[in-house]
Amino acid sequence: MPLDDLVLGMQRTFDRLVRRLRLGPPPAPGRRRLLIVQIDGLSRAVLEEAMARGRAPFLARLLRRRGYLMAPMCVGLPTSTPAFQLAAMYGVRPDIPGFHYHDKRRRTDVYFPRGGDAAHVEHTQAAGRRGIVSGGGTYGCVFTGGAESNLLTFAMIKRPTGAGLVRAASKLVVIGWVLVKGSVASTVEVARALLRMIADPLSPATLAVAHDIYAGVPTIYVNYLDYDVAGHAWGPRHPRAFRALRRVDASIHRLWRVLRRVPEHGYDLYVLSDHGQAASVPYLRVTGGRPIEQSLFEDFFGSDVNRAASAPERRPGGLASGLAALRAQRAPGLFQRFVNYLEQDFPWVLGGMRGAREHDGIRVIAAGPNAFVYFLEKPEPLTLDQIEQRYPELAKRISASPGIGIVLVRSASGPLCYWRGAPYGLDALAAGPFAQRPDLERIVEGIRDLMTMPSAGDLVIYGIDAPQGNVSFVAEVGAHAGPSVDELHTFLIHPSGVQVPTPITHPVQLYPHFARYQADAT
Repeated sequence: MPLDDLVLGMQRTFDRLVRRLRLGPPPAPGRRRLLIVQIDGLSRAVLEEAMARGRAPFLARLLRRRGYLMAPMCVGLPTSTPAFQLAAMYGVRPDIPGFHYHDKRRRTDVYFPRGGDAAHVEHTQAAGRRGIVSGGGTYGCVFTGGAESNLLTFAMIKRPTGAGLVRAASKLVVIGWVLVKGSVASTVEVARALLRMIADPLSPATLAVAHDIYAGVPTIYVNYLDYDVAGHAWGPRHPRAFRALRRVDASIHRLWRVLRRVPEHGYDLYVLSDHGQAASVPYLRVTGGRPIEQSLFEDFFGSDVNRAASAPERRPGGLASGLAALRAQRAPGLFQRFVNYLEQDFPWVLGGMRGAREHDGIRVIAAGPNAFVYFLEKPEPLTLDQIEQRYPELAKRISASPGIGIVLVRSASGPLCYWRGAPYGLDALAAGPFAQRPDLERIVEGIRDLMTMPSAGDLVIYGIDAPQGNVSFVAEVGAHAGPSVDELHTFLIHPSGVQVPTPITHPVQLYPHFARYQADAT
């Protein structure tokens, strides 16, 4: 018997085994199930470029031959994963101004990779609403969406869940089969697969999702981080980023093949992105080595508390030097996403390489191309008049400094945007920082939403569209959170027979559409 026929026969036997291992009765026919695949950090412009260059061949074929359509989507401000997922999963406009911010009411920072922060935000802001993944599984996400099974999800990172030992055991069978099958074909391929899993711990998500598809899980949400990680480290259009996108494309293709094996389950596949990325330069290059926190304290708040702690000649040793080297070399995989933040969050680990971020009742947090300034004397956000009583013309002076794009601040008449030292109301943005932008209405809506968030800083500072180009306040060359075209505009790929909201101007519009799949299940 030819080897191909033998492997195919074993695959069919394995398919039947997986179906026998699923929990509960066979999935009920006559209802549609939902599979959402999120490609983290991918703008619509980069996807279109990738498809044209053959870097996303399956997605191109899905649109060209498989009866799928692509709808444009604007994701609102901030252009970040937590804000997008909470809005899409629960249908609420979130109080999440960035990936890292300060909650003045609780007097604590919120940093999503840190254990407990995502769970607290989801519990308090979901407002008791039913998530779109209730009874299903989430993989690689910030929030659970109400899922019963979670893997590498920030809200459950310390306590991954599954519906019992049988499901966990059957997923191990899936992974074990892949390794056995691979070893028959090539021991070298197994070694390469293991190395890829070490470089990117999210790669097992495809196997876990495949298991759930076989089992007929009603709703599945998987987030692929590979492209976003590469974009942060190398830039959104770098060849390494496109190679990461090609791997994601191949993973989606594998899931598509599994969907075709179980057509009786009736899955609708959606592919979307939570935000794009803007090519950027680190703020440290603009200032000659001073981080944004140090610049603000020394240049605008009359303090030199960071000068000694941030001296460039101070060199860490041991673990600190290893972590610093890892960051400098743009570590592969998931690690890069977090190593960039270690200097900020654990200065004692890195030998005091970063100075204090809080002094004299002021706290500064750099979160990407956005930074937040909080005046801690009051728990509620301050207005421009209140800030200027202490620091006259502060927003104006910061907005005219190197590496700064815009500065947002609240006023009695609504949000103000300072750009190159001049203030602009939301009705005047076309005459200033966003001249010639056809999506001006979306920018105005995004700024209004952002400055309505209680947790947004008293000053919100963006390095996007600085005189030196797009600037990020952390060590990355691909950035997101701001209002550039690439950050704001993504896509929703959907079956042509399904009607989606048009136009999609905010991810909150996705919730009622995806929630219908939950309604069909009851």
